[in-house]
Amino acid sequence: MNKQMEWALSINYIRQVADQLAEMDIAVAPWLAVHGLTLADLDQAEATVPWGVVRALFLEAEAITGESALGLMVGERLRINSHGILGYAAMNSGSVRQVVELLERFIPLRINLVMVSHRVEGRFLNLQIRELLPLGELQPFLMGAVVVAVKNVLDFITLGNCQVAQANFAFPSAFDRELVDSLFRCPVRYDQNWTGLSLPLDRVDLPLRTADHTAFEHAEKLCERELQNMVADASVSARVRRLMLAKQVNFPSLAVTARMLHMTPRTLHRRLQDEGTSFQEILDEVRHSLAMEYLKSQEMTIQELAYTLGYGDTANFRRAFKRWTGVAPSFFRESSET
Repeated sequence: MNKQMEWALSINYIRQVADQLAEMDIAVAPWLAVHGLTLADLDQAEATVPWGVVRALFLEAEAITGESALGLMVGERLRINSHGILGYAAMNSGSVRQVVELLERFIPLRINLVMVSHRVEGRFLNLQIRELLPLGELQPFLMGAVVVAVKNVLDFITLGNCQVAQANFAFPSAFDRELVDSLFRCPVRYDQNWTGLSLPLDRVDLPLRTADHTAFEHAEKLCERELQNMVADASVSARVRRLMLAKQVNFPSLAVTARMLHMTPRTLHRRLQDEGTSFQEILDEVRHSLAMEYLKSQEMTIQELAYTLGYGDTANFRRAFKRWTGVAPSFFRESSET
């Protein structure tokens, strides 16, 4: 099984990149053709593109344009009607908080590479966007596009009555200051411990002028149906991996995971075997990916990281990491700094 096929992006977002390239007088057809896509494919509204192709397309688009803020420019193109039934539900929501809760539940309908959560801290509701698949060098492009797109949705539904207080990015400064100022119109901070938007808590429960309760309920039901269909179609290994990545600490055991997926442990073990993997292999894969990202971020000591990833002994984590990469975690961290 090609595990990259489990991670995908709606072709609608590839079309937005293509449109941006066309506006920059760059030939789109050759850019697509390298990866077996055509201009006609961009009109297949329900199609998705596997992560491996998405990654290559976006990196090549950045290289062709030489534009480090291309992700922001693509995100700016995305309006509320770009997001299908999820956008329609957001447009008819009763409050900003309801929109945030929609995104938490249904963001996988549009992009399954990230997850959304929120946390109230002081005077702000922090809408946090976390990558489920380590994005590496593509992080500024994709996360930049997602943050701008979410801000566009919030700006549209609030008509300026709940202005974003601050935008955060977990990576170093990567964008042109003038462009960032014009797109965000609020402070933008880099090298933060989370990516997303801070919203004024005293505004998130105010009724929205665009609210339509009946339309919202209908759209919400359609979103729920789409999500159920998507989950039913996903491989069991993809569902297990998503549960682990969403948790990212104190990973559920096989028995707990089976219960969350409404299976017996024996059935889960057998289904994973049929897909050519095992619970332990998926757990190791997730730990491996997260360990590399955490080590690059410099935010945790190796002992803290070992504990976070569920290792009771730091030595066991060191041995596992060396098995995955061939080097010690300390060496990997030092080499990532250079």
